[in-house]
Amino acid sequence: MKLHEYQSKELLTRYGVAVPKGEVADNPADALRIAESLGGKVVVKAQVLMGGRGKAGGVKLFDNAQEASTFTGELIGKRLVSIQNPAGMVVEKVLVGELIDIAEEYYLSVLTDRAAGKNVIMISKEGGMEIEEVAEEHPDAIVRLHVDPAWGVADFEIREAVAAAKIPAPAQRQMVGMIKSLVKAYEESDADLIEINPCAWTPDGKLIAADAKVSIDENALYRHRGYDDTKDDSAEDPIEAEASRRGIAYVRLGGEIGIIGNGAGLVMCSLDEVNAAGGKPANFCDVGGGASAERVTQCVELILMDENVKGLLINIFGGITRGDLVAQGILAAFDAIDIKIPVVVRLDGTAAEEGLELLKGSDKLVGAATMQEAAQKIVQLAY
Repeated sequence: MKLHEYQSKELLTRYGVAVPKGEVADNPADALRIAESLGGKVVVKAQVLMGGRGKAGGVKLFDNAQEASTFTGELIGKRLVSIQNPAGMVVEKVLVGELIDIAEEYYLSVLTDRAAGKNVIMISKEGGMEIEEVAEEHPDAIVRLHVDPAWGVADFEIREAVAAAKIPAPAQRQMVGMIKSLVKAYEESDADLIEINPCAWTPDGKLIAADAKVSIDENALYRHRGYDDTKDDSAEDPIEAEASRRGIAYVRLGGEIGIIGNGAGLVMCSLDEVNAAGGKPANFCDVGGGASAERVTQCVELILMDENVKGLLINIFGGITRGDLVAQGILAAFDAIDIKIPVVVRLDGTAAEEGLELLKGSDKLVGAATMQEAAQKIVQLAY
């Protein structure tokens, strides 16, 4: 579960991490009040859970409160679109924060290294850039320090890592303290990511989390009831939010071919086959094991909520899931929804023959014997 920037900064503040002053506003009047209280020189940031919001026009600096208020009025209700999120997200609130002077920008994060089976601290002097760009262009600029799951991490190890990252000597002491606070916040909050970028070093010698991202492991929410209250579905992809409410695994990908499968492995294979056939997956739903007709219908509804979908591939291998129930769900979806795009169905496994027999009566879909054939047919029909 991703937190908004203002929520992330509230969490970090509880652990002693310095952040710029600021408040959240959802209207120009509140933005004006907050900006005036901060002296007029402020930054207004759209609070949407997407990357690239600055390039999308969701972040702007101001020298006076009235201009910040006017911009807030223009931003609220606007849909921001970025390369990372082509579907875009509607801005419902902004963070009005004090404008701080920055002498240097660093990068700092704590996250899970699944390959190593440990948490890892990442430090770089190259802040302000996407960490992927730093890794590609300046791989030596990133220092990684693993946290032992039994013993934690020692102060001397942190000091050595900070020095290895070439953080200037005047900032090193504060950086060590900030890292210790982040590790504590990460562990106690059951986070799977805490990222500060940029971690700002000011001309007057202060280290401040100028921007922050926090993601909480949803499997641990039962230990942190307060986090569930902060979840804001309106700021997520609206279709993913609806899928979450229905308890269905759904991911939006930005292409044109919708995919429904049962099981993560089969879905991933379906994505690969569509790509190999020259198509681009738009999204996918995992109906899970033992899918009922009603569940399959809901998956079809979710897939078609994306207006960019030009074709639908349904790929089911019956183990627990019965092919005849899947077929019933497909037919029910066709009865309930006006489906105007081509649909290709591949059924195999338990009760597949019965399912295919049920589907023969429909003139709105095409059958396929193999996954590769299904992918090729849907790409041909959709483009």
